[in-house]
Parts: sequence; structure tokens; C-alpha cells
Amino acid sequence: MGFLFHNVTLIAPTGQVENGAVLVSDDGRIAYAGPASDAPRFHGERMDLQGRIVAPGFIDIHTHGGNGVAFGESGDAAAELRTYAEWVVRHGVTGFLCSLTTPDADALLQTVRAFADALTQGTSGAEALGLHLEGPFLNPARRGAIPSSWLRNPGPGEVDSLIHAGRGWIRMVTLAPELPGAAEAAARFRRAGAVVAMGHTDADCETAAAALRGSFSHATHAFNAMRGFHHREPGALGAVLASDRATAELIPDGVHVHPAAMRVLLRCLGTERIVLVTDASPWAGLADGNYKWLGQTVRVQDGRATLPDGGLAGSVAAMDQCVRNAATLIGVPLADAIRMATLNPARVLGLHGRMGQLVPGMPANLVVLDGAGNVVATFVRGRLFTPGR
Repeated sequence: MGFLFHNVTLIAPTGQVENGAVLVSDDGRIAYAGPASDAPRFHGERMDLQGRIVAPGFIDIHTHGGNGVAFGESGDAAAELRTYAEWVVRHGVTGFLCSLTTPDADALLQTVRAFADALTQGTSGAEALGLHLEGPFLNPARRGAIPSSWLRNPGPGEVDSLIHAGRGWIRMVTLAPELPGAAEAAARFRRAGAVVAMGHTDADCETAAAALRGSFSHATHAFNAMRGFHHREPGALGAVLASDRATAELIPDGVHVHPAAMRVLLRCLGTERIVLVTDASPWAGLADGNYKWLGQTVRVQDGRATLPDGGLAGSVAAMDQCVRNAATLIGVPLADAIRMATLNPARVLGLHGRMGQLVPGMPANLVVLDGAGNVVATFVRGRLFTPGR
């Protein structure tokens, strides 16, 4: 028969609502979200949340796994999705993209096919929304943790093969716009419905700005793995900061980006165009130690994942931590941090009509938080999940 939350602080599209209420229908959809005084009469289960926050569930559009799951490495895509989805939901995530990086063209094509099959079956826990291809069309000069031997220039044949194999599940692709053939590849991916993100790029400002006026609309983990800002050559980062339309990812794990740089991004793009991501390595959520990933040894210690040369290998942060960090490190209200992890990523993917907001008719993908931003409970289509740390 559904249920009603009352005495909640509601993070709604129009702002924060004190003494709010959320009514979830028996089909797992939001029937009402707004002031408790305007809530419809309801005779089913009522839950007093004692002022806790109810917000849309978090959406992570850039993660390579977590809790020991490395997307694309086990050969069993369905098991990877199932295990990860049941873990990450306990950190407030109700939707995510699987970020894939593979050693060669055959492996990538095979992995995309396998995930397309698994994604069609669906998941319990958080909803797998599709694929993000982070490579292979990246600049080796800005490769980050990805081995240079795994990278190559795009060609129309490979691009079309990937699009065909993905069967509509490739939602985002990261490309370096300066590579030969990148503009054509970006146009092909965009026509296929994928968001084209600029990343792992050594492009100068002019090349990057032209890309953002074309098929590129998004920036992968701003500041990281891209040519930085200089006052006489602003680089790819400068093009992102100066853009009036680009959206950009931010990894607020306290390791990848200095808080002052986070505030610069905020002042240039505002809370409407920044998307919080984890860029999590498979070892997020696990104990410190040495692990293998991308054919290399990764050392996880004190909240950092590093390669033998000291370079970063993704983060070990979960999304709830990133939301809390955005509030404390950037200094934005928690409601703004939540927006950057909910409505903004939904808009980037073109899914804001069905997630990222508390709007009647949408699936009841909700996270309940205490005043400090800690996850109390998560609901996916009205089904309850509680943290299990």
C-alpha cells in the first residue's frame, strides 16, 4: 500500500523544504513530495523521520567498481553488476554508469557485448544505467593510470563496431579531442546517443574550446589528466572554465583536487554544471593493502590509491563521502552538494525526466541522510536498503 515519510527536510527541485513529506505509492513511485501541510490523506504506513533529510538517490556516472569488483575484469559482467549494485546502494547510490578500460580492441568489444547483455537483464540494488568508455581513444601524454599500450587513435570502423555492440547502452565516452579522427568519432558517438566527454587530453585551449562547441559537451574529472591552466596558454582546463555550456566532473575525495581549485571550478561553472563523481577504483570500500588493477600494482593507503611511480589510480571514496566532502571542502550547502550528485548527473545523461528529482510519477529512488550527510537508508523504486558497513 506504499508509505509516507513525514517530518522530513526535503531536498526538492525548487530548494529545501522543512517539515516536508514524501508519499510513495505501492508501485514504488513518488506520489507526492512537498510541504507536509499539503500532503494528501494517507491511511497506510507512516514514518516519522524526525527531521532527517530525504533527497533523490545519488547517481555516479564515473566509477570503475568498488568493494573488490573491477568492471570488465572477471569475465562475468552479470555477477560484477549484481555484486556492485548491492554494495553501492548502501552508500546512497541508486544509479551508476560502469566505466570500462580494456587492453585491446578485441577485449573492449567483447566486454561491451557482455555488459550490454547483462544490463538488459537489470540489477537488484542500485540501477546500472549503462556504460562509460574511458579509453582507448586517449592521449598517452595524459594517460593517468591507464597503460599507454592500451591507447590508440579512433577509427570509424572501431567506433561503429562499439556502437553496434553496445546496443544503446554506451551512455558516455571519454575522448582526447586532439587525436586524429577524434572529431569524427565524437560525432558518431553523439549521433548514437552517447555523451562525449573531453578527458585524458593534452589539447591546447583553442582545440578544446572548438571541441566543446562541437560534439563534446562534458569534461571527465576536471583538473585531472588534462593540460592545466596557464595565463598565456589556458589549456583544456581553461576551455572548460571559460565555457558557457560545458558540464564537468569533480572528484571531491580530498586527494585528486585541492579545495581552492574546487572553488574555482564552482565559481566558473556554478552548482548547475558540476557533477560529483567518485572515479572509484575497484578497491574502494576495502582495507589498505596492495592490489592488482589495469595490469599494475596499486597501493591503497590512508585514502589514496597509487601506482608504484606515485601516480593516482582512481579514488577509494564512496559517493556519500564525496557529497559530504563537497559541502565541507568547497563550502557549499549540503543541498547544493546533493544537487551535484543527483539532478546534475541525470541531466548530463538526459535522464532528468525519470530520476535525480523528487517529482510525482518518478521512481522512488531516495536517500535518507542525517544532518551530517551520513546515509541512514536508501530506497530504489520504493525498496528499502540500509547501510551495511
